[in-house]
Amino acid sequence: MTGKKGRSGRPPFKPTDDERKQVGQMVAVGIPQEQIAMVIRDGIDADTLAKHFKKEIRESKILANAKVGGTLFNKVMNGDTSAAIFWAKTQMGWKETNVQEHTGKIETIERVFVDGKINDPDA
Repeated sequence: MTGKKGRSGRPPFKPTDDERKQVGQMVAVGIPQEQIAMVIRDGIDADTLAKHFKKEIRESKILANAKVGGTLFNKVMNGDTSAAIFWAKTQMGWKETNVQEHTGKIETIERVFVDGKINDPDA
């Protein structure tokens, strides 16, 4: 079969709606583009993926994060303490700190070396 300008080869790539949905779902959950390209029509070039699925690559992760963020926000607003703590740490910059204070008597521990051996007065 002869294409444009007398060249033969594959017909131009045209994504299906199902492929767009599939790519969007994979991008949303964080699958690398190189791996996504491997499963579209038994493998396409990563450049073909980037060229024909620009919208899905650009928007899917944002939309997924918005949906998950909305669910988390609703949990916080409904009193879920764990969700509220997570939100405070990730969105408000809060952090947990551990402060150790020593109260009470400080004792001195003394070890004396004699002839290369430890001479422990408490032993």
